[in-house]
Amino acid sequence: MKHIFKKGTKADGTTLLLLHGTGGTETDLLPIAEMIDPEANVLSVRGNVLENGMPRFFRRLEEGVFDEEDLLLRTDELNDFLIEASEKYGFDRNLIVAIGYSNGANIAASLLFHHRYALKGAILLHPMVPRRGVELPDLTGTAVFISAGTNDPICPKSEARELRDLLDGAHASVQLQWEDYGHQLTQSEIMLAGQWYKTHF
Repeated sequence: MKHIFKKGTKADGTTLLLLHGTGGTETDLLPIAEMIDPEANVLSVRGNVLENGMPRFFRRLEEGVFDEEDLLLRTDELNDFLIEASEKYGFDRNLIVAIGYSNGANIAASLLFHHRYALKGAILLHPMVPRRGVELPDLTGTAVFISAGTNDPICPKSEARELRDLLDGAHASVQLQWEDYGHQLTQSEIMLAGQWYKTHF
């Protein structure tokens, strides 16, 4: 997978996994990583799927309807890549915190749903529920920050609430933050995510 890796100076070796939204690239979230934790390792990945020329992390059948078969395939692919990257760059596989926006948040949530030890924590910016009707692993010790817009036309409020409840039911420590905006990222939600991160990592 096309990616950028930057070695950090953080003593515990935390790695921020950056996962862009539809049409983004591996450079999009670098400024956010700098705001969240300038000392952490950074592994920023570009999605392997193209939709009308726009990179994504998995296919969808239409707006808001995921191709579940492809989602599972790409989730496993990303998990395998994290193992390979940790060996190549020498970072701790068990200390990865994802920062995902929109499509990137959805693949990060899918990692949580399907791979017990894929992530130590996650900042999910405007996510949806990746899959329904599946049993989540025990996520005790996993911290998750969800940020959602009250006027988001792409990710309804019900999606954020349901995702929170599913993760909470799997024993993750979840904080849901509302912004009175739409699907766009705001500086205030990044600041709040940074405050949350500092209390957990």
